[in-house]
Amino acid sequence: MDEPVEELYFNWLYSKVAWHDVHTPSTTYHSLLYLLHSTEFTWLVSGDDNRAKEGKELRNDFFRESRTIRPDGDWLFLECSVLEMLVGFAKRAEFQTEQKNLSDWFWTMLDNLGLSDLTDGVWRGQGHRAAMILDEFIWRTYDELGRGGLFPLSQTNRDQRKIEIWYQFCEYLIDQNIS
Repeated sequence: MDEPVEELYFNWLYSKVAWHDVHTPSTTYHSLLYLLHSTEFTWLVSGDDNRAKEGKELRNDFFRESRTIRPDGDWLFLECSVLEMLVGFAKRAEFQTEQKNLSDWFWTMLDNLGLSDLTDGVWRGQGHRAAMILDEFIWRTYDELGRGGLFPLSQTNRDQRKIEIWYQFCEYLIDQNIS
């Protein structure tokens, strides 16, 4: 029997950022990435709607690459997930900087969020912590330097909670001396 398109799509996203053929719980992230994929990316700052659009555009990339038949119904019109937004943003970051690849940028953002250590081997009992971290990111309750967000800074004159993610990223590049 064929896999549902949503499962194929999740596996495709997973393969963009993690080793898909590794099955050791200490090196896999299925639980974490599934949480990211099942959490809606809600944008609060003008301009971050572009992050959601880029994330949703990955669905078209998936159909082109996998040659999977587009499903009937509303699947293509569902809201953007956090996983889609992060993969889409990592793709853009790779293109803009040429310093890191998509997977490296994805894991940099997860590391900055404090989620990169949540392998399947340690996931048990950590789902609540991960969900709280995602809430802090999505609802922008992190601090003004961006600690608790995707791009924490050592110093800034602008409250990172009030500017769009793209401009947070630009400041992060300067702060980290990345070109």
